[in-house]
Amino acid sequence: MLKPLHFFALLTVTALFAHQFFALRLPQPLDLPPQQQVVSRNPLIGLHTRLTGVGDEVYIHQALAQVREMGATWIVDLFPWAYVQPRSRYGYDWTGADMVIEHAHRQGLRVIARLDIVPAWARPPGTTDRHLDPAYYQDYANYVAAFAARYTPQGVQHLIIWNEPNLSFEWGERSPDPGAYAALLKVVYPTVKAVAPEALIVAGALSPGSALAGGHTRMDDMQYLASLYDAQAGPYFDVWAAHAYGGREPPEAEPAPERVNFRRIELVRAMMEHFGDGDKPMIITEAGYNDHPRWNGAVTPAERIQWTIATYELARTYPWLDAVALWQHSTPFTTHSHPDAWNFVAPDGTPRAIYHAVREYARER
Repeated sequence: MLKPLHFFALLTVTALFAHQFFALRLPQPLDLPPQQQVVSRNPLIGLHTRLTGVGDEVYIHQALAQVREMGATWIVDLFPWAYVQPRSRYGYDWTGADMVIEHAHRQGLRVIARLDIVPAWARPPGTTDRHLDPAYYQDYANYVAAFAARYTPQGVQHLIIWNEPNLSFEWGERSPDPGAYAALLKVVYPTVKAVAPEALIVAGALSPGSALAGGHTRMDDMQYLASLYDAQAGPYFDVWAAHAYGGREPPEAEPAPERVNFRRIELVRAMMEHFGDGDKPMIITEAGYNDHPRWNGAVTPAERIQWTIATYELARTYPWLDAVALWQHSTPFTTHSHPDAWNFVAPDGTPRAIYHAVREYARER
């Protein structure tokens, strides 16, 4: 039998061990800066960021401060379901999302949240993390609703339901299926509205362009949108998101069904109006120009600067467009290839010429 003194010592050691074990796993207080405000001549300016999962609070703070200082009001970031519920449908780990959203709020930024990436427990073995079966639609909807209940009171209203579902890669290496995506919206919408009526369900964010591999690799975005309306998806989203890359054409280039350029959003808008959705706003969650010197899809650095600013300015002429988040602020890594040339800021935090040019434009009066 343990003596009282030994028993007390054992309890003390156990308590200390338990404290150290759980202290590493409990959310740590954030080192938040004073409240800031964005100063900009164009309230539509935004950037796509890549911050969730970084876990480095100093890096996140510095990145979001740069976004604000550039004159952007909006950010888009991905908040993976697999990060928040990695092991089961029971319980949530909001540590990473809290860090990004609370720091964004302190910088005066509005967050558009992309919600996808399927945890391993919610998909068949051997499938990709973009594979979502109908059997798990409600689990995904519950995640979106929990996210909305937590962050809508903090001003995060825009919730993007999936990314580029007209691509086989993003639809779990299956053929794109607008009927299945419509069914997903029909589960998500009422689940979220029941707990956060002010949340805005954002659909779309399609890969722009015509069909690839007979529609298996990519379904034509205009056909996909029309099929969504045929599947009666219209009542189950509040905002339509578009990806509006300019390619090698200036933003004012004429739109056409066979062309991928910025003004393709006008064709999307016309279809929305055709189906009676002219009262819904749109947002652009990816767009922009690449200035890599050895990529055949790139433009010159001078063209990128000129056309990026023209894109932000042209966006102001569309009364139905609420935000333009270009791809992308930066990444915490480098690929040493053309993907790096989408960045406004180098991975080490050094602003590129495009960043300085947009900041100067945003500060003009």
